[in-house]
Amino acid sequence: MTLEVIETDDLAACHAIRRAVFIDEQGFTDEEEWDDLDEGSIKLLIKDGTQPVATARLLVQDGIGKIGRICVLKEGRGKGLGAKLVLFGLEHFRNNPAINTVELGAQCHALGFYEKLGFSAFGEEYLDGSVPHRNMRCAV
Repeated sequence: MTLEVIETDDLAACHAIRRAVFIDEQGFTDEEEWDDLDEGSIKLLIKDGTQPVATARLLVQDGIGKIGRICVLKEGRGKGLGAKLVLFGLEHFRNNPAINTVELGAQCHALGFYEKLGFSAFGEEYLDGSVPHRNMRCAV
């Protein structure tokens, strides 16, 4: 079975994955995870059969494409699903002539993963919750 990225309005499925990964597994608080950006975002979802296993969201802020809240449930890891989400986001923004840069906030342990997808770190390390992050960007 091929696991494909789809755009979805199923916010509950996306939130369930984010809760499992960011809150239950990684220890972020509800206050740190939930914001008002979901409403204006494009939600991405990958299902394994009928089971949602990965999600991300796409936003445009100040003329820059943003890929955020990228996460994969434990049972979906090791299948390239995180890369599929990021590559889908990059392609989405390439199709928008007003966007020439895409950014994301990467957990520091994942910098190499994003570098392989064309991103470069910039700025100082910062904490999101208690997890070290760096901002990264990629030209599209």
